Amino acid sequence: MHIALLVTNTDESDFAARHPRDAEKFRRLIAGVRPAWQVTAFDLPKGEFPEDLEGFDGVLIGGSPASVRDDLPWVHRLMGVIRAAYGQGVPMVGACFGHQAIAQALGGTVGHNPGPFVLGAAETEIFAPAPWMEGAGRIRLAAAHGEQVVDLPEGAEVIGRSEGCAVAAYRMGDRVFATQHHPEMTPDFAAALVEEFAPHFPADVGVAGRVALQRGIEGPRFAEWIARFFEQATAGRTT
Repeated sequence: MHIALLVTNTDESDFAARHPRDAEKFRRLIAGVRPAWQVTAFDLPKGEFPEDLEGFDGVLIGGSPASVRDDLPWVHRLMGVIRAAYGQGVPMVGACFGHQAIAQALGGTVGHNPGPFVLGAAETEIFAPAPWMEGAGRIRLAAAHGEQVVDLPEGAEVIGRSEGCAVAAYRMGDRVFATQHHPEMTPDFAAALVEEFAPHFPADVGVAGRVALQRGIEGPRFAEWIARFFEQATAGRTT
């Protein structure tokens, strides 16, 4: 299995430099459940894009402090890549920014959170699990977002919700699987992120983030769902 990892993170701060970058985070996440898979990363904000999607079995789009609503060349180009992938039947997974970008590119809308910035961790209730989500029920993942999907594109189905986020996870048949949250973040990184971000928000945001992380996060569990999604989608394309 060969996955195109579309890195969208624009953070070039000292904090980012002290921690593994997103390409490494996602590679470790996938390697933890499918060590033989190949993951090729493209840094989109730096202009790195796949020439085409031939040879890739799937696309994985990560998170970013940027907004999918930003009027930036790389964001517009990403929208085109998403539409091309969907049109070609290449399965896609989106996390946070990626979750929002896929929705927007295919006809949905993204807006501000109805409540405060979500920081730390969030529990998603999976009320309509997809076939690849073995053992679904509730799952806790790292979280950091001030925007979310407001309206889904035609053909999309909400499969999970969390507090203050009605579209915490969605699917589009067996071609798109997306979460508003961050399976790639480790507990240590999520805790460091809370301490880095908390001073920029009202005090209760940081307090809530620290409390939420005390209950743990389940990135590796979600990684297995990602792997099974790509496996079933690829099997469907070859039959």
